[in-house]
Amino acid sequence: MYTVSNKLKMGSIILMVVGLLGIGYGFLTMPSNVAEAKEMVASHGDGHGESHGEEVQVIDEGHGSYKEEGHAMSEAEHDEHVFHQLSNKPWAALYVAAFFFFMIALGVLAFYAIQRAAQAGWSPLLFRVMEGITSYLVPGGIVVFVILVLSVLHMNHLFVWMDPEVVAHDALLQGKAGYLNPTFFLIRAAIFLVGWIGYREYSRRLSLAQDESNDNSNFKLNFRISAAFLVFYLISESIMSWDWIMSVDPHWFSTLFGWYIFASMFVSGITVIAMVTIYLKSKGHLEEVNDSHIHDLAKFMFGISIFWTYLWFSQFMLIWYANIPEEVTYYITRIEDYNLPFFGMVAMNFLFPVLLLMNSDYKRLNWFVVMAGIVILAGHYMDIFNAIMPATVGDQWYIGIPEIGAVLFFAGLFIFWIFRALASAPLQPKRNPFIEESRHFHY
Repeated sequence: MYTVSNKLKMGSIILMVVGLLGIGYGFLTMPSNVAEAKEMVASHGDGHGESHGEEVQVIDEGHGSYKEEGHAMSEAEHDEHVFHQLSNKPWAALYVAAFFFFMIALGVLAFYAIQRAAQAGWSPLLFRVMEGITSYLVPGGIVVFVILVLSVLHMNHLFVWMDPEVVAHDALLQGKAGYLNPTFFLIRAAIFLVGWIGYREYSRRLSLAQDESNDNSNFKLNFRISAAFLVFYLISESIMSWDWIMSVDPHWFSTLFGWYIFASMFVSGITVIAMVTIYLKSKGHLEEVNDSHIHDLAKFMFGISIFWTYLWFSQFMLIWYANIPEEVTYYITRIEDYNLPFFGMVAMNFLFPVLLLMNSDYKRLNWFVVMAGIVILAGHYMDIFNAIMPATVGDQWYIGIPEIGAVLFFAGLFIFWIFRALASAPLQPKRNPFIEESRHFHY
């Protein structure tokens, strides 16, 4: 039985404490009025430029960053707008990190369900690792849901369509009010979380029961529910991506967005499976997991990185080439105000994985896979950062103590929770029908 080392426990707790201090600092230092916001902007040199002289009109009356052609913003309107952007900053930092670590567990859940439904023969030795990582769906899902509830209660302005004053002056949002309304929004979120967590818990129970069973009935039932769950997952993940991420920009939409977010969470999840597996092997566990298993995980990291790039380019190229104002504004904002993180994450999510993992031999080197994994995870954090920050904090972004603190807190919680789950059951399944094939897997 695997036992969590005291060093790992202490390290994860330290990360949570330091992260919590960083999150607290962000909320304590956020401006309480327009004057404080002006002082904060001045102290940072207003490095992202003045906007009150531009031909823009603030649609949400200061709560977000949507702009449309109209009349020049007055200085007072601009200052009020910046105040709300800076007030959003600690909330946005918290939300980006909370969603990022939750989406890793959700990506692993999809990979796990696919392995079950496909009756894959190479992966059963990794099932306990996947089940351990997906255990984070419970605390991670609760945190994300609480943030969504606080948004509905107007504790923040991450979702501008939740503000009745904004909707009252926006014909487009009024047309979407049947779908984008707070009550229905929370109902959908609750259904998704119950479905994802319910499948994970039931599948895990069947997996453990199969170890003590005299037949394959639990394995067969797990196969059937996994196949059915994938249908629910594909639908719910797409709607979740519209609700939780795309709706921070309610004037913009993309029919590719569900697949785009799926690719990001899928490759991030597979990357974490590889990194946790390598860590456990380094501690003398998972003895029967060999280089071919790591090689296959690295192949998925490589392949899904290319798939993500295909989706990113397809979405970007079509919108940019069509040059329709209400669509292309999404990218203009990111290119002008988020140039480095926007193009930087493309390099981190495509160029680095391709260059690092193209060679087949390198996919068998544990340290090389871990190095590539760190780049991939950092790149996909920046992907979520780019998806959420422009609509919530506008050009007042910078990666500071709140952002770093949020990442550290959720990283600590993630590590603590998944290794706690890994220690609750044997790391190797006993009676999976394909366990021998997995043991002797060589590529």
